Amino acid sequence: MTHTALVTGGAAGIGAEICRHLLAAGYEVISLDRAAGEAAHPRLHHVAVDLLDAEATRQAADEIADRFGVSHIVHNAGAIRPAPLPAVQQDDLHALTQLHLGAPLLLVQAALPAMRGAGFGRIVLISSRAALGAETRSAYGATKAGIIGLARTWALELAADGITVNVVSPGPIGGTAMFHAIVPAGSEREAKLAASIPVRRLGRSEDVARAVLFFADAANGFITGQTLFVCGGSSIGGVTI
Repeated sequence: MTHTALVTGGAAGIGAEICRHLLAAGYEVISLDRAAGEAAHPRLHHVAVDLLDAEATRQAADEIADRFGVSHIVHNAGAIRPAPLPAVQQDDLHALTQLHLGAPLLLVQAALPAMRGAGFGRIVLISSRAALGAETRSAYGATKAGIIGLARTWALELAADGITVNVVSPGPIGGTAMFHAIVPAGSEREAKLAASIPVRRLGRSEDVARAVLFFADAANGFITGQTLFVCGGSSIGGVTI
């Protein structure tokens, strides 16, 4: 079977690393992002779309489903929009609800007929350690926690079709634009954060990509509805951002 993986937010950061790992494993990969990114590969296809736009996402999902028999979906695209409780905006909550929950719903709905027809599928959703709670993360933490609820529900609904649904929840991942927009690279704050993590370092994009590849593996069909924290132990201890 030829495996075709759709990766959201695949142009940069963790998403780009996930694409690289999938390509190295022999997958056909479709990167769904606002920009094409710099990576080029014979099996890498770029599709430009703003996942905050529900109708544009629906159209892109339908077009991809018509062109490709998608066997894997990795929903990695995300945004933080931090704010303390008194400053949380409804617009931010609605935007992150669409990005973190609405977009994967539309993508999975479009790909589901092909997965069911093949009797096989792998869905991996990227949540966050912040789903357990983090200051200034009302909209982000709530919608990332919602991803876990989606996965557990879909896992039950799709298990009989040979489709697994699992979650990877990263902790602080250094070297990405989203992380360093909040924690400056090389700063004292970054050093303190790394020291507060039980393994005494920040995560790397490849740490997350390897976890995604584990859930994506066709051999791992007896694992579904699970959440794997790739967080250096910060999900069982304290972390100060």
